[in-house]
Amino acid sequence: MTQNPQTLHVVDHPLVQHKLTLMRSKTASTNSFRRLLTEVSTLMAYEVTRDVPTQLVEIETPLESMRAPMIDGKKLVLVSILRAGGGILDGVLNVIPGARVGHIGLYRDPDTLEAVEYYFKMPSEVAERDVILVDPMLATGNSIIAAVNRMKELKPRSIKFLCILAAPEGVAALQKAHPDVHIYTAAVDRGLDDHGYIRPGLGDAGDRIFGTK
Repeated sequence: MTQNPQTLHVVDHPLVQHKLTLMRSKTASTNSFRRLLTEVSTLMAYEVTRDVPTQLVEIETPLESMRAPMIDGKKLVLVSILRAGGGILDGVLNVIPGARVGHIGLYRDPDTLEAVEYYFKMPSEVAERDVILVDPMLATGNSIIAAVNRMKELKPRSIKFLCILAAPEGVAALQKAHPDVHIYTAAVDRGLDDHGYIRPGLGDAGDRIFGTK
């Protein structure tokens, strides 16, 4: 499996890695896992938005007027891949509250591991905006590839993907299908098992977020 380091960004900040380790532990409660996911996502939002364009606006400080840089949150569209993407969405919205939000509902067929779409709801204007797709795991890559395929129909200016964990197989598959999409993750693990789970991983992110099995 060949990975393109130019579009793969591993966020190795010590705080991100520390919190990821706490998330991986099987003893982490549902409440702790959910809180840590939000915290890690907030920290990673700084990296995924590092090159977001800014514009100068006129403001008044307590001492004088000046032109200062601001981003236009309305030009950003955060797209959560249901159901687990909501955990990352909350963290990113902590620092970009003005972003538009869309949702894509996908589930993985247990036999074929292919993505099946059941929901698609986007803001009215996505064309020429920057899209950040969010989902905790990049495993086989089938779900995110299907999500990118759908988003490209709306002709956004750019698409990035933010996840917490990735498998080499998923990274390679996404880069092959969409070499223009930059991937941001906290770690690339060893690989996938026969059931398509990331190893060593952290289990099923959706189940751990919602306390289901």
